[in-house]
Amino acid sequence: MKSKQRITLLLAALLIITSFQFQANTLSNNNSDPEKDKVLIYILRNILTRSHFVVKDMNDDFSEHVYEEFINGLDPNKRYFTQKDIKEFSKYKYLIDNQLLSEDVSFYNLVYTRFSEKIKNAKSYYGDLLAQPFDYKKKEIIDVDYEKVPFAKNENELIDYWRKQMKLSTLIRIQDKTEKQKLNAQKDKKYKKKSFSELEKEARTEVLKNMDELYLRIEELEHEDWFSTFLNSVVSAFDPHTTYMAPRTKERFDQDMSGKLEGIGARLQKKGIYTHVFELVSGGPAWKQGDLESGDIILEVAQGDEEPLDIVGMRLDDAIKFIKGKKGTEVRLTVKKKMDGSNKIISIIRDVVELEETFVKSSIVEKEGKKYAIIDLPKFYINFDDQNYRDSAKDMEKEIERLKEEGVTGLIVDLRNNGGGSLKTAIEISGLFIEKGPVVQIKYRGEDPIVKKDIDPKMQWDGAVVVLVNEFSASASEIFAAAMQDYKRAIIIGGNQTYGKGTVQSVLPINQFTKYNKDLGALKMTIQKFYRINGGSTQIEGVYSDIAIPSRYSYMKFGERDLDGALAWNKVKQVNYVQTNSYSNFTDVIYNSKQRISADPKFKLINKYAKWLKENQDDTTYSLNIDEFFKENDEQEKASKKFKSVFDYKSNLEFVSPKYELDLYKTDPSLKDKRIAWHKNLSKDVYVSEALNVLSELKLSNKNEIVKN
Repeated sequence: MKSKQRITLLLAALLIITSFQFQANTLSNNNSDPEKDKVLIYILRNILTRSHFVVKDMNDDFSEHVYEEFINGLDPNKRYFTQKDIKEFSKYKYLIDNQLLSEDVSFYNLVYTRFSEKIKNAKSYYGDLLAQPFDYKKKEIIDVDYEKVPFAKNENELIDYWRKQMKLSTLIRIQDKTEKQKLNAQKDKKYKKKSFSELEKEARTEVLKNMDELYLRIEELEHEDWFSTFLNSVVSAFDPHTTYMAPRTKERFDQDMSGKLEGIGARLQKKGIYTHVFELVSGGPAWKQGDLESGDIILEVAQGDEEPLDIVGMRLDDAIKFIKGKKGTEVRLTVKKKMDGSNKIISIIRDVVELEETFVKSSIVEKEGKKYAIIDLPKFYINFDDQNYRDSAKDMEKEIERLKEEGVTGLIVDLRNNGGGSLKTAIEISGLFIEKGPVVQIKYRGEDPIVKKDIDPKMQWDGAVVVLVNEFSASASEIFAAAMQDYKRAIIIGGNQTYGKGTVQSVLPINQFTKYNKDLGALKMTIQKFYRINGGSTQIEGVYSDIAIPSRYSYMKFGERDLDGALAWNKVKQVNYVQTNSYSNFTDVIYNSKQRISADPKFKLINKYAKWLKENQDDTTYSLNIDEFFKENDEQEKASKKFKSVFDYKSNLEFVSPKYELDLYKTDPSLKDKRIAWHKNLSKDVYVSEALNVLSELKLSNKNEIVKN
């Protein structure tokens, strides 16, 4: 049965069931929240068990997942619950599955009620602790990897957990204020330094202010916010990309999908009490500035030189209000870096995110008397509602045609940081580089794989191709890269492997499953899985580069493989396809590049830097003795200076715009400035330089030779 028919029948069946079961209750209970909660659980349970890609039994393992996820979602920093609480909660550890089958929320009610009580105690904990100076000479440490830290044995140990966390926050501010004093004193000889006791008191006052603001925001959260945390604990048992979106969250999602960008050009999402950077918009201010990255956590937001505002615990739509702002104004973000867990202040000048920067663009470079081009493809974009609107496949075809007219002999397709997009355009763009044939397989639950093919026999580009990827290349990017690799049409160069997201999600408004008259939000659910034409899934594994180049992410926990509960890699049957056998020296070129990379001092330094970042990521302890704390920071600063020049690089290559863009400069002067900046960055990009080395060595073989698979 086709998926659309199956979903339609499921909709009809559930609509009848939920109408019959809940309509009378809805009228008699006046749409009370408890009834709404039961409706949500009933519908979500049925949708997931019937239509999620994975057949998942609601058993003890499932119950244990929900139990741990919900408790950790409410108390990620071990600030509220004690082992006594956990012991009481544990009676439900293997019963939640049975409760969900009868729309029973006893576990949720117990944990949430206890959590609410603990929140009330929190103000007295941190208020008393911050009322006087800490003992900064005491020899003690704190481990901020809270997943490894056990829950406090009792209330006394819980208060000590609080003490250490408040002390660490204060030490960080003291250290920051001390550094600023040093800089001010160097600039102004008459600058009067404050005493340690003055700085210490200021630091505690700031921490207290931030904590008060945090708990004001927590008190503003409604039942819907906390119950959403519980529901996400339930749906995440199926896979990490399946999420429940409450009505407000769904509204923000719709705005985001329609192209509304948030001030700095970053898409944000809420995880627990933290605001995470989900994706940077190509061409946006954050993307251009270069320091903010996907996976970073935004802790504080400051407007220019004003005092920073702590946004931990703040609703996402409220946090966005502080991050957004007028073009030309400065926002300073204090972020916890995904790479190494360090805190960093990032200054970004707000600007309008111009759509033009998210489209295909190219640059031409001459090397050893031959012309080559790099095509930047930021995402696989399309507008299904407007057939006349630009899409990435049409733009790519047009761009290649223009480059051919200028005598370009080789192409680099740059997919770095391309998080995916339209499957349709990924298939069509793959078809530009092969005559015709299968490109990808997609599979629904319980069905045979469907082979998606390029049916156009025209090959838009038959010259040499190199595909440049990194650890952020995901989804549709991996489909294209995998197809080029399986056909041996291109050499894949970049990080060790791409992100590894081989699943597809569909957003289902929950109200379409019931006549219940309150807005129930939506479910984003995994419904498909991608497979290469060689049979292997792109899930978890992604695409391994033919030539792996060291990067800052080389040793980091990163990608789909590091997500808890990610769907496993597996294989389906290989389809029949014919390799292009495009190159006579394919293996030699790969070998030569690997030799260059292993001997290059620049790549050796990048590799050392990546190892250092990994060490920092693994070291999650801090000394709370002020002398040792300052010493650790100094050592960290000295170590980081060794890698200050790690990405300093300048080639002698000159990148220029294709001729058709020169006419556009006359009507859009800002385009010229943007391209000059991009070309300058390309000349300083060591990865682009090596990709050009590879491209220049590739020799095309006799086009009539083919290898059958």
